[in-house]
Amino acid sequence: MNEPIRRRKIFQEVHDRLMERIRSGAFQPNAQLPSERELMEEYGVGRPAVREALQALHRSGVVEIVHGERARVVVPTAERLMSQLATGAMHLLRTQAGALEHFKELRVFLETGTARLAAERASEEDIAKLRLTIARHRAAIANAERFIELDNAFHREIAGISGNPIFPSIVDAMFQWASEYYRSLVRAPGAEALTLAEHERIVDAIAAHDPAGAASAMEAHLNRANKLYRQIITASTS
Repeated sequence: MNEPIRRRKIFQEVHDRLMERIRSGAFQPNAQLPSERELMEEYGVGRPAVREALQALHRSGVVEIVHGERARVVVPTAERLMSQLATGAMHLLRTQAGALEHFKELRVFLETGTARLAAERASEEDIAKLRLTIARHRAAIANAERFIELDNAFHREIAGISGNPIFPSIVDAMFQWASEYYRSLVRAPGAEALTLAEHERIVDAIAAHDPAGAASAMEAHLNRANKLYRQIITASTS
């Protein structure tokens, strides 16, 4: 069955042509694109079409737009990709029923895996760095913002030991997306000492190069946190 030909907006054509040139390497990472006027002349279109095409590339994380400068092709990184998803992810968590539970399940799945990899691959330097983070974390127990920041750093460092740069970027992004959830959880009465003790058990398993033990300790830590969060929500709504 033949489908009808769909009419495309002009900016979509400009977008696709620019995207193809970026993919082909005609515009390398960090290179500036032609000016708006040059693109208008090259493609025979008006300024609105060029601007809309550039904005679409910007929203996709392909180019960076700074006022007064030509658009620049960004260096692709996992951090940039995660930052592009941030607004939508936070909106999803706040508005969709069940999204937070799905998110927590995803975090347990991911971080038990990174703990397992850390136990397999950690060097003595990696382990020393984790223990230093715990010491700093303990010293910051009276500073709410610093305590939460170091909690994030601990989980990100474990993910980084894997050697896969995507893992720490995802762990960090998830922490930021659900920051409202983590604040009430990490700073719950008595939770700080329990968090530190659980972090120590995770590091002990990593230091022993015990993948199953590290994964189990991480799973217990995250599931305890999830249970605590449900108790906080129940108490606040009852």
